[in-house]
Amino acid sequence: MSSIKHTADFQISQPIEVLFPLFSAEGEKLWVPGWDYENVMGSNALHEDYIFLTKNHDHASTDAIWLTKQYRSDSYFVQFYKVEPEDKVGIITVQCRKIADFQTQVEVSYEYIGLSNKGDEFIEKFTSSEYKKFISEWESLLVSYFEAKC
Repeated sequence: MSSIKHTADFQISQPIEVLFPLFSAEGEKLWVPGWDYENVMGSNALHEDYIFLTKNHDHASTDAIWLTKQYRSDSYFVQFYKVEPEDKVGIITVQCRKIADFQTQVEVSYEYIGLSNKGDEFIEKFTSSEYKKFISEWESLLVSYFEAKC
């Protein structure tokens, strides 16, 4: 079994209190085209041990089970396990840091651990340049979301 981890960051001209809630199952519906999830908890409020399901989204080749590993709203930190049974496990980490009242740094890490040959093949192709392209799309989508709100 193999694993890989990539980290990238970007800055958004928005207050941290406005930006951070967008990195949740419900929040992503606002800015990620095609994002949707199945709510199995009966609540939209993110908290540790919150579980939701997605279908073939975000590097997924199969349906995925997401579990909130850590959620610290006071320090603008969230971490998820993303389990694709018989394929791979992802650990997705988002840390927001206030730079100024209307400037936030967003650091995003994706770590994948292969569970099968299929997962290992994905990891082999998940290069640093592919990851940077993926995260730059996050930045573009967030900028577009906030521009549309104005």
